Amino acid sequence: MVPAAKKQGNRAFLDGNFARRNLPLKASEYCIWDTELAGFGLRVRPTGNYYWFVRLRHRGKHRRITLGKTTDLDAALARSQARRLLAEVALDGLPKRVVVRSTPTMNDFVATYFEDLSRVWKASTAKRNADAWRGDLAPHFGDILVADVTKADVVRWRDACAGEREARYNRAIPVLAALLNYAEALKMRRKGSNPCRGMPRYKRQAMERYLTPREYARVGAELRAQEAEFPAQVAILRLLLFTGARRGEIEGLRWDWVKPPRLVLPDSKTGPKVIWLNSQALAVLEGIARVGKCPYVFPDRTGTKPISLEKCWENFRRRCALPDVRLHDLRHSFASTAIMDDVPLATIGKLLGHVLPETTAKYAHLADEIVADAAKRISGSLANSLGLHA
Repeated sequence: MVPAAKKQGNRAFLDGNFARRNLPLKASEYCIWDTELAGFGLRVRPTGNYYWFVRLRHRGKHRRITLGKTTDLDAALARSQARRLLAEVALDGLPKRVVVRSTPTMNDFVATYFEDLSRVWKASTAKRNADAWRGDLAPHFGDILVADVTKADVVRWRDACAGEREARYNRAIPVLAALLNYAEALKMRRKGSNPCRGMPRYKRQAMERYLTPREYARVGAELRAQEAEFPAQVAILRLLLFTGARRGEIEGLRWDWVKPPRLVLPDSKTGPKVIWLNSQALAVLEGIARVGKCPYVFPDRTGTKPISLEKCWENFRRRCALPDVRLHDLRHSFASTAIMDDVPLATIGKLLGHVLPETTAKYAHLADEIVADAAKRISGSLANSLGLHA
């Protein structure tokens, strides 16, 4: 590929000091080869000009590439260029690593492309993901170039979230993964280089709370006590209890969607949804008067947007002595009551609007408790019949 290292001829270590010497001139050009880098040489012309060059063999043909004049190109840089050219020839034909062009920082990337990416999300999802970027991701990844985000960076962030911020990590890592996937689609990262792939989430204890019959009685009493002062809020809570709907589905309910005996929602967390109304839920809706031409069933004081239960619920659950109960737990309790009444899981899934059976399957353990209780009562009866003590 290059001249043999021990080939006879003019040889010297070619550095800046050697290039500055007054070398003998001859009638024709001659070459001096470097003693360390085979193929690297210095041409001495009859005019007194010296030129760095490299000689290589590429696909069976010898080539001599002039690198530059010694007065214009430093010896160390000439040697580096020669080494690079020789390496490229040696690696010719082998797979090359894809070189990613210079990329912006993650902060600049999000500022430019987040709006494009968020168009495929629901408005509430886009807002939640934007909050996740600002509060959880930007402090760790904002100043890193898009192409330079590595698995080590993600692991360091995950470790920093251990403890109180584990839930925030679990919610934010899909956002980071989506951003980096979009960067791959825009050729800002190598395909398949997303460092979020395979990153485990923190295992969290399921936050499921079910109201007991006594707790239901306390809730019912407090609803009656506050109905005169907060009629709209009490109506929303009753609908949540009677339908198992999500909070946002009832808070943002519009009159156009009320089609007894059902609510027909054009969109929800899982897409279009039908909520079936029992007699109690129908009675609640029949007792609500429409406010002028306002489209909302439960408008706020301005009549321009839906009411919010956030502050009301905090006070309400304290008055019920249930400080650990969330609004979403009313949905869990609806499913729990259905299980206790022997309603099949498939039917419960339809009532709750679950798209996947696996989502409803988390309530299966409640059915197991019913079976276990029945087995215990049966065994107790048999033991008494046999004269044994249970």
